[in-house]
Amino acid sequence: MPKIEAKQKVVNEIKEKLERASSVVLVDARGLTVEQDTKMRKALREAGVDYKVYKNTMVNFAIKGTEFEALAPHLEGPTSVAISYDDATAAARNLDSFVNDFEPLEFKAGVVDSVYYDASNIVKIAKIPPREELLSRLLGSFKSPMASFARVINEIVKKGGEAAPAETPAEAAAEDSAE
Repeated sequence: MPKIEAKQKVVNEIKEKLERASSVVLVDARGLTVEQDTKMRKALREAGVDYKVYKNTMVNFAIKGTEFEALAPHLEGPTSVAISYDDATAAARNLDSFVNDFEPLEFKAGVVDSVYYDASNIVKIAKIPPREELLSRLLGSFKSPMASFARVINEIVKKGGEAAPAETPAEAAAEDSAE
């Protein structure tokens, strides 16, 4: 296979991944040991994140004209690409644990849900909990007021439905002014 066709195949592979991606995070992995790199790749794979080192020129060709084009200035030196498909924060969140553990690893930039973030903001994105956790928090906040409301209704039913009639705001204001 001629060289140009091999390069085009790699560019097309990257483009294909980017079309399905909800986020792309670039990291500089210079200085990682083989053991650290293997551990990180395994964890990312288990989290559903594609992690690969591509030539910067190949990535540059692939991102031209896409929402990921803002990453082009960061494609200098060794660059690893982490692509997340379902959970937009998965790549940043999973890499963040390794950035803290493996000193040579550092964020360069990323695009999450079509929005460009520099390295410092990718760290902030990495702190966002997974979707499932956010949903459970939301449901928990709904559950508490509903449970309190249900207890009040149960007490009313137990007393035979004899609850004191509710005052209208006008009646409450009249009582306050009379005092």
